[in-house]
Amino acid sequence: MKNLQLVIITGLSGAGKSLALRRLEDLGYYCVDNLPISLLTGFLEQCMASVSKAAVAIDSRESVFGADWSRMLAELYRPDLSYRIIFLESRDDVLIRRFSETRRRHPLSGNENILYGITFERELMQPLRYYSNIVIDTSDLTPPELNSRLDDELYLDIAADAINISIMSFGYKRGLPLEADMVFDTRFLPNPFYDVELREFSGLDEQVKTQLLNEPLAAPFLDACEMLIKSTVSGFIAQGKRRLVLAFGCTGGRHRSVAAAEEMAKRLRSFDYSVRCLHRDLKLEETAILERLNATEGQK
Repeated sequence: MKNLQLVIITGLSGAGKSLALRRLEDLGYYCVDNLPISLLTGFLEQCMASVSKAAVAIDSRESVFGADWSRMLAELYRPDLSYRIIFLESRDDVLIRRFSETRRRHPLSGNENILYGITFERELMQPLRYYSNIVIDTSDLTPPELNSRLDDELYLDIAADAINISIMSFGYKRGLPLEADMVFDTRFLPNPFYDVELREFSGLDEQVKTQLLNEPLAAPFLDACEMLIKSTVSGFIAQGKRRLVLAFGCTGGRHRSVAAAEEMAKRLRSFDYSVRCLHRDLKLEETAILERLNATEGQK
């Protein structure tokens, strides 16, 4: 038998499990959709005899059929197998829109409405979400962005005493990032949106970064965040966590949160942490600003 890398894709219906499985297939994984839990052991034995990477999607209806998640996890603890469980989820309003657009019934809605099925499914899947290594909120991700997130997760090579830190900026008006382990609010800083000379720029531009980081409260705030992060990393590692998600938020996710996220990424990289930085709402906010400007021009 050879060592097998297994990825289990699960989560809420409509959150992107099929897209994720197709991506894994593109990456060379042997993929099976909606594998019954009762067949998992046999599936693993067959894979170990012939492939090195496999992926399965587990449907929420396994819970309805009385799936024993703890027993499933016990089967995965073996020396010739390494595995990750990726749980995909989305906000209720996004899931409702996706089902409405495709005119599909939610698999657990029965004779009730879509929201009933979503709520029921969240409750059923909570135990497996708890056991998952990675939780991804796909509410605001395009298919290419979801593929990129999966690529980052699956190509990650972390030493036993290391942790991968993802730093995210976001806008509160589009909701909190559900996958965040720590959330830092930057709305106490002056908003460059109200400065006509800075409004068109973002937190990636030097003009905005310089002004924000020179604010009297900026350095003490970032120092405190840095101290908190560094003081808790070892505890997360001790608990078996290998990915830490830090989120910096402001109103729109264009100026303050972006500058703070970039500065924190710079600081943590200087201590040899593995850090990547992404900006959830930056493109969305740029699009919104352009639409407002075009609307204004059209009214003249």
